[in-house]
Amino acid sequence: MKLVIGNKTHSSWSLRPWLLLTELGIPFEEVLIPFGQTFDDPAWKRAISAFTPAGKVPALIDGDIRVWESLAIMDHVAELRPDLSVWPRDKAARAMARSVAAEMHAGFGALRSACPMNLAWRHGPRDRGPKVAADVARITAIWREARERFGQGGPFLFGAFGAADAMFAPVTTRFTTYGIAVDPVSAAYVDAVQDTAGFRSWRMAALAEPWIIAEDEAGEPVLEDFRPNLKSSRARP
Repeated sequence: MKLVIGNKTHSSWSLRPWLLLTELGIPFEEVLIPFGQTFDDPAWKRAISAFTPAGKVPALIDGDIRVWESLAIMDHVAELRPDLSVWPRDKAARAMARSVAAEMHAGFGALRSACPMNLAWRHGPRDRGPKVAADVARITAIWREARERFGQGGPFLFGAFGAADAMFAPVTTRFTTYGIAVDPVSAAYVDAVQDTAGFRSWRMAALAEPWIIAEDEAGEPVLEDFRPNLKSSRARP
């Protein structure tokens, strides 16, 4: 299989299936097509359209099968590998996992807009408005409920790492990048996701990237810059 992705520093949707495949030990070939200066760069659109009619990442190429959109990719993987717990085996846990993954896919627009994924910088905490606060409250409520009801078998939402965790992985980076405080249960979950071997590998590769996407560089003071090789070329707010 081939997984087509965008820049690891910025592409939250690419991270999701990449992390799931990696953590479950499913072999795949990574095809990284760097974004242009913006996400609407015509040359990038042409390049990615060779792999998916949606013109977006990620996309999975499995022989003559093409799958795009993160949740669809995860469901395809679940069909390919029923021996692996892509979704929880318990019926009630699986129902919740599918529901919260779909909620993540469709929602939380305020958090996404105000706090785009960016693994290169860390910003200080500040008030980001009531809509972002409402998104954070809902996300952490999901995490606490899943951990309380189904998390006894491990440190992730439903015990073992699965599709729901992959869907929320970029959210954990937003919380740390933008200094968003969360409750102890949620903080422990953030640590668990970011301590996986897959996430650590993704982040290491992200910090070695030479590309900058201006529209995903928050215009606010930077506490930490994790890419010293690019410090001289970055525009600082």
